[in-house]
Amino acid sequence: MTRIVAVGDNVVDCYQSTGQMFPGGSCLNVSIFAHRFGATSAYIGAVGQDAAGDLIRAALAEEGVITERLRVLPGPTGYCVIGHRNGDRIFLTFDLGVSIFRPDDGDVEFVRSFDAIHIGQSSGLDADLKRFSAMVRLSYDFSTRRDVAHRESIAPLCFLASLSGGDLDRTDAIALLRRTVAAGAQWCLVTRGENGALLGTGEDVFETAAVPVKIVDTLGAGDTFIARTLTGLLQGEAPQEILSAAAQAAAETCTRIGATGHAAAMAVNVGTIPALKDID
Repeated sequence: MTRIVAVGDNVVDCYQSTGQMFPGGSCLNVSIFAHRFGATSAYIGAVGQDAAGDLIRAALAEEGVITERLRVLPGPTGYCVIGHRNGDRIFLTFDLGVSIFRPDDGDVEFVRSFDAIHIGQSSGLDADLKRFSAMVRLSYDFSTRRDVAHRESIAPLCFLASLSGGDLDRTDAIALLRRTVAAGAQWCLVTRGENGALLGTGEDVFETAAVPVKIVDTLGAGDTFIARTLTGLLQGEAPQEILSAAAQAAAETCTRIGATGHAAAMAVNVGTIPALKDID
């Protein structure tokens, strides 16, 4: 069975409109989705000794994600306050709490037994990418970061480089994909929200449209797409089949509140947050 380990960020996503919190964070989401898509999955990260950390640990256990390298540290679990406009999620404020950490030698040895590692740019682990990519295939989520120096330093390490391109037209999205592959990535995924996604390697570019659904919450759709794409590539599936399956899975994520489910009553003091009218 394909083995994927995600290392890095986690938060609880807090929805003040409903008074609920959900496990979240890109790397945590990918670990859960990868397991749902048939991989043996593990998560390495850090949570606090609080109700939010308890929720994250319980969700990972319920999902069957391996957590033997998950730290529980003094201090608060990270949180992100989520707002919505027309179904699209908006990040209002956040506190990363204890979630930013450095992998130790035990983590490195643990990673060796996996087929791939997933890390996101928001995890603050760029300094560790070279040693991890020398051991296993690296999946890296650039998210919306597109500065050339950053991309060209990391793309050569990547089995799969993923970028968010919802603001790009098709021509610019393809150009971004080609630049990332030219910089050294073996595969590049560009997700484009309601406009679907692109997956490419070398001169070959594959494309899928988004699957129409009634959107409730887009949070986690990109992570769903990354997890399904990475799992499919590792299992040797055809690129077009991967994209079709990923689009369907991402659409399903958009039909519910919270990236992966596991709702609980919000138990985080988020302080004062800006109103939606103040963040246009």
